[in-house]
Amino acid sequence: MNKLEKYLPAMAWIKEYSTDKLQADAMASFIATILLIPQSMGYALLAGLPAVVGLYAGIIPSILYSLFGTSRTLAVGPVAITSMMTATILAPFAIAGSQHYVAIAIMLAFLSGVFLILMSLLKMGFLSNLLSHPVISGFISASAILIAVGQFKHLIGVQAQGNNLIELGKSMILHINDINLPTVILSIISIFSLLLFKRHLTPMLSKLGLSESTSNMLGKSGPVIVVITTTSCVGAFSLDSLGIKIVGDINNHLPIIPVEYFTLDNMIDLLPGAFLISIVGFVGSVSVAQSFAAKRKQNINPNQELVGLGLANLGAAFSGSFPVTGGFSRSVVNVSAGATTPMAGILTGLLMLFTLLFLTPLFYYLPTAVLASCIITSILQLIDFKEFTRLYHFSKQEAVGLLATFFVVLFISMETGIIVGVSLSLLFFLWHTSHPHIAVVGRLPGTEHFRNVKRFDVETTPSVITVRIDENLFFANARVLEDYVLTLVSQHNDIKHLILMCNAVNMIDASALASLEAIDDRLKSAGVTLHFSEIKGPVMDKLTGSSLIKNLSGQVFLTQHQATKSLTTK
Repeated sequence: MNKLEKYLPAMAWIKEYSTDKLQADAMASFIATILLIPQSMGYALLAGLPAVVGLYAGIIPSILYSLFGTSRTLAVGPVAITSMMTATILAPFAIAGSQHYVAIAIMLAFLSGVFLILMSLLKMGFLSNLLSHPVISGFISASAILIAVGQFKHLIGVQAQGNNLIELGKSMILHINDINLPTVILSIISIFSLLLFKRHLTPMLSKLGLSESTSNMLGKSGPVIVVITTTSCVGAFSLDSLGIKIVGDINNHLPIIPVEYFTLDNMIDLLPGAFLISIVGFVGSVSVAQSFAAKRKQNINPNQELVGLGLANLGAAFSGSFPVTGGFSRSVVNVSAGATTPMAGILTGLLMLFTLLFLTPLFYYLPTAVLASCIITSILQLIDFKEFTRLYHFSKQEAVGLLATFFVVLFISMETGIIVGVSLSLLFFLWHTSHPHIAVVGRLPGTEHFRNVKRFDVETTPSVITVRIDENLFFANARVLEDYVLTLVSQHNDIKHLILMCNAVNMIDASALASLEAIDDRLKSAGVTLHFSEIKGPVMDKLTGSSLIKNLSGQVFLTQHQATKSLTTK
């Protein structure tokens, strides 16, 4: 049973499932489906796809992740960031909304799923740490702005294309004369209503005597109210005749996959984009899953998350959809609605299927401007300008990484922004590790603790100097330590013993080993004996039998206290 749970995490919650949980999950899935239908359709339009594809993306992917994912609260489906990335990646391949474009989107979902499954087989869940917090923050804020600007064309009823702020701005200026006044008025009313509901609906429901949980849950229904009201008005008064664009006919049949457009060349060209969207989706999904899991004292297995998300994307491909991932807003809706287990995700998928088969005619008069309004009001909360200020005061290097990612995404492209952000993070990491903190330490009076002589009033002995290295030793910093030690020895004529305190060293590579041997040889010629203290077990295992230990002029001490006591009494 434990082995089955490892490969099918759903078994862990299925075996303890109860009628009470089913009732809670059923109600939560019903509420979540109502709230997520317009959002899913909006994200499909954001990706440049027909609105119905958003419904496809909420069926099989949601069910597969619920069975194979490890989070009990994460809701998987189309989300804003991956939808925007999908549109950006697919733009060079085909015209948005065409059958060719839909086929390329399906291929992108398929390749994304394959990448995630391969990463799980290679135990690459650690890649969730690849993108640093500043890079993710800058990427999300810039992407949110791009999404909002990209949706602005729907608010004013014009056509505009572009992958960055400059291209979008130029395109909208060129079509400035095509602005549709009724669409603008509808957009203003929709956004005002959405913001009003977002701020005041929950408090108003609380004043009416509803419980806090019920008020919070129903308070998120503002978009549903706006969608129903505007759709009814457009249909009743034929406002589409005034130029207001509507969703129109939605095919209420199961998806037909246009395989005739699938080519090997397209798949090869899609590989970089598929890999990038896989990494970004995985990192964002795991971050959301871990934040919810921490609140419920549950565990998340990143490698199994790769399986769950990989299968979800393969499911998206085989159901004629585009890349999906775990979304924060989707998960908040899921949790707020009272979901207790992943069964809520399975039921949500089934309700999406029911909607697709029987309820799509109700969305015929749904204005695209209203979907754009819903996306903009929900996405703006992701923009966080204060994060740069906070980060600047803590780490100027990381603030530069955030800023670089932000502006490159905004003015060049999302893919380039991610690459620049990750590259800067790695460069800053290499710079930091190649400039290790090295300190001369002494004993705190009356203790066996040793601290930096520049920070504490410590006891030292002129003939015995201890140097502490606060970093792993490898090719990038080995010569730095060598130069530091030799310079230090040249400044102290009375030195007879030098101790390298290695309590912060977790790894020594071949380059560092060669430098340590060179240090020992140089110190021997200067009449100074080299010793080591507090070398960790795994590091000592690698050093045992090496020429450094065999030819060492001094000793290897278990503790620093033992070393100073032994050498100062000689």
